[in-house]
Amino acid sequence: MFSPRLPVRVVQLFSLALALSGLLLLATSCGGSKANTRSDANGPAQPSAVEVTTATAIVRELPRYFEATGSLSGDEQTDVSPSMAGKVSVVAVEMGSYVKRGQTLVRLDDVDAKLRVQQGQAQVEQAKAALRQAEEKVGIRPGQAFDINKLPEVANARVALELAEKNLRRSEKLIESGDVSRSAYDAQKAQRDQLKEQYESALSLARQNYAAVMTARANVANAESQLSLAVRNQSYANVYSPIDGYVADRPADLGEYVSTNTKIATIVKINPLRVRIDIPEQAIPAVSVGQSVSVTTSAWPDRNFSGRIARISPNVTPTSRTLTVEAEIENGGGALKPGQFATVRILQLRAAPATLVPARAVRTESGVSRVFVIKDGKTQERQVQLGQTEGDLIEIKSGVAENESVATSNVEQLSDGMAVKQ
Repeated sequence: MFSPRLPVRVVQLFSLALALSGLLLLATSCGGSKANTRSDANGPAQPSAVEVTTATAIVRELPRYFEATGSLSGDEQTDVSPSMAGKVSVVAVEMGSYVKRGQTLVRLDDVDAKLRVQQGQAQVEQAKAALRQAEEKVGIRPGQAFDINKLPEVANARVALELAEKNLRRSEKLIESGDVSRSAYDAQKAQRDQLKEQYESALSLARQNYAAVMTARANVANAESQLSLAVRNQSYANVYSPIDGYVADRPADLGEYVSTNTKIATIVKINPLRVRIDIPEQAIPAVSVGQSVSVTTSAWPDRNFSGRIARISPNVTPTSRTLTVEAEIENGGGALKPGQFATVRILQLRAAPATLVPARAVRTESGVSRVFVIKDGKTQERQVQLGQTEGDLIEIKSGVAENESVATSNVEQLSDGMAVKQ
């Protein structure tokens, strides 16, 4: 049934497979031995060089400045409250609206105020009528000066008294010669005394009537004052903006009842803006009113806003030994907002030489700044002290000299003594 040659072929194939396997193992063994030899001969593998770009440290005259931080605030800011209590009937502005001084913010219901004005007008008319009556009683016209001797009653009484006085003096001369009896003289004297009392009574009555005129005039003035007060209170129904500016807040709503203690709006003037900073005591001689400043904010990192020192405190703060300076910042475009955190630079008149490198060459970790100087294809790690920034450059106060090359790329991959290629 089976061919007698089949076992011979199987044996041959098996022998061939064993031979090939042995050759393969021998080749692998020889290759591995050679590889290990190269590794042992050359030592441990060296890391490859890091590719970097470099820049040369330069020295340039750099304007000097003091730098401090502070919060921006409006040049003027006011919380507006009404001068009368009432219900809000009209809301004329919203948050963010620009308003001019004297512009209406809200209007209150003024029905009661109008009634008080009408009542005041009626009281004025009543007081004026009483005044006219009092003036007629003493015989003077409105606005006419009062002369008591021109009143008919007083004038007649005075004439009669003067005539009695003349007759009495004449009788005094005649009684001595006996031409006038004593009884006739006594009768003339009694008549003179009676006329004198009538004259004094007329004067007293005239003065009382004039006092009534003065009282009536005072009543008119008081009624007119009350009317003016009512008119002014009615005008308080319109709540106006006291300054030019923007509505920062408008908490009063339509239909809300407000009192004189209720804030109905906050108005802020944002051009210019103010910022307060503290400068060290040793820098006081270098700061003066009118000096230029520049401001940067995180919202506008690529923009500088100019301003000037407007006010300087007369006192140094005892605890911090610093001087408070207030600057005004031009904000015509409205880009800056009150409340923003700002960095203020007070520019100095004199420039000084400074060593500058690109800011990207500096690596700062845990408050320590380092750069990597490249010499002979290797890095030298330098700890540096930083100064001012100038565009994309930063001042190196110590640690790098002029014309030294510093790495500006892959800085985070570098360490001291590492090989680099440019």
